[in-house]
Amino acid sequence: MYGVVLRVYSDFIDVLTDEGGRWQCKVPGRLKRRRRPTTLIVAGDRVIINPADPDKREGLITDILPRKSTLSRRRPNTTMPIEDVILANPDEIMVVFAAASPEPNLFLLDRFLVAAESSEVPSFIVINKIDLTGEERAEKLFGLYEDIGYPVFYVSAARNLGVDALRRHLKDHITVVAGPSGAGKSSLINRIQPGLNLRVGEVMRMGKGKHTTRWAQLYPLDSGGFIADTPGLRELGLWDIRPHELSDYFPEIRRYAPQCRFSDCTHIAEPGCAVREALARGEIHPHRWASYLQLFDESSTGISEFGFRNSDL
Repeated sequence: MYGVVLRVYSDFIDVLTDEGGRWQCKVPGRLKRRRRPTTLIVAGDRVIINPADPDKREGLITDILPRKSTLSRRRPNTTMPIEDVILANPDEIMVVFAAASPEPNLFLLDRFLVAAESSEVPSFIVINKIDLTGEERAEKLFGLYEDIGYPVFYVSAARNLGVDALRRHLKDHITVVAGPSGAGKSSLINRIQPGLNLRVGEVMRMGKGKHTTRWAQLYPLDSGGFIADTPGLRELGLWDIRPHELSDYFPEIRRYAPQCRFSDCTHIAEPGCAVREALARGEIHPHRWASYLQLFDESSTGISEFGFRNSDL
C-alpha cells in the first residue's frame, strides 16, 4: 500500500494510506542500514507499506519514495554543514503574519520568502487579525508583496473572515505553516480544520522561547490536503545560499538582473547595474532593497541554518 507519513516518533511511524486508513509502522533494519546523506524518514515522505497485522493496522515500511522537495535546516552541533530534513514534499509555504499585535516584521517575512524561492516551493502570505486594523490598512502595509506577485490572503481567525477562501486554496496540498509567534497560526488552523483543537503555541515558533513541538507532523484536512506543523526554531537562516545567488530569490531583482553589464553583478557597487537603475526609478521597493542588502551581508559571512531547498534524494 502507498501512503504518506504523518508523524515519526521514536521507532514508530504513523502513515495515512491512499485508501484512507491510518497505520502504525516500523522501518526494517535493511532500510535503516541504507546509507543516505540526510534524514532517513520524516513527515511528508511517500512510502510503501506491507501489512504485518491488518487487524491492528500495523505494518512495515518497505520503501521510501524519492522526495521532490524538503524543508531543511543545518544539523545542530556539527562542524560540517549537514542537512537535517524536517519535512518532505511540501507543496507550498503559508507564511502567517498579524496585521497588528504583534507589529509585523517585514524583514522576517522577506527571509521566509527568500528561503521559499530558493527551494522553488511556491509561497503565499496570510495576514491575520485584520479585525484589529481593518483590511484597508493591512493592504497598505502588505500590498507591496501583491505588486511583486505573491498571493496575499487577508483574514481574521477570531471573526472567521476570509477563512473559506483560504481553505479552498489549501485543498490537495501539503502546506507548511510558518510565521512569528503571536500571529495566530494555531487559531487560524483551528478555523480551517474544525475539531483539530491545536493549543496556542503548538504551531511553529520563529521567536525566542521554549519550543512546544519537537517533531514535524501532518494534519489531514477534511477539504483535502495537509497542514504541516513543524518544530520551532529560534532563528531563520538560509540553507546553502551563496551571495551571488541571492538576487535570484527576489523576483523583482531577478527581473532586471539579466540587463546588468556584468553577468556576475552583485548589484551592490558595479557600474552598469540595471537593478540599481530600476531601484532609482522606483520599480523596486526600498524595503525590499534593504532586505536584499541585509541578507547579502549574512550570506557573505556564512550564516546558514534553516531553509527550504529542492532535494535530489
